[in-house]
Amino acid sequence: MGHAGMAAAAVRFLRTHRAAPVEPLPRPELRCVRDDERAPVDPGEFRRVLGHFATGVSVITAPAADDEDTPAGFACQSFSSLSLDPPLVAFMVGRTSATWPRIARSGVFCVNVLSAAQAGLCRAFAVSGADKFAGVAHDRAPASGSPRLAGTLAWIDCTIHAVHTGGDHLIVVGRVEALGTGEEAAPLLFHKGRFL
Repeated sequence: MGHAGMAAAAVRFLRTHRAAPVEPLPRPELRCVRDDERAPVDPGEFRRVLGHFATGVSVITAPAADDEDTPAGFACQSFSSLSLDPPLVAFMVGRTSATWPRIARSGVFCVNVLSAAQAGLCRAFAVSGADKFAGVAHDRAPASGSPRLAGTLAWIDCTIHAVHTGGDHLIVVGRVEALGTGEEAAPLLFHKGRFL
């Protein structure tokens, strides 16, 4: 089954088993890129040029599974609104992410939009393997039960609606179930490899 087939199978499963836990997607088969498949753009140059586009920063969270002690979460700068009717949002996550399978298994997530004062919180959620929620104030989002972090500008509570492939990332589409605003403050922005 190819990457598109895996994504389609995940979407079918999510649509028919909303209440049941979602099994993590299998890791894609890795292979060398052939010379005729190589991008005409140097990856370093690609990253440098696209770094000129300032993005907001969020933390995507999901509740702990029955066999886990802590919730899941990771820092994300690739969040976007997608559709008004139905209300959909999207984020992109690397295929090698260790956190994504935990979020996929839960079938739900909460987007926490960070304020300029929360750069340290973003850094804490960008690390792999640590208890990212240690000392972090949060409560439960009303629809999904995902962690809703204290002091954020806004929160968007979602169920996973679709998962699509996108190169070395997955495009996760969420259906908005509840949302709200928090603190009135400047947003945390990421530009040219640093926070603004």
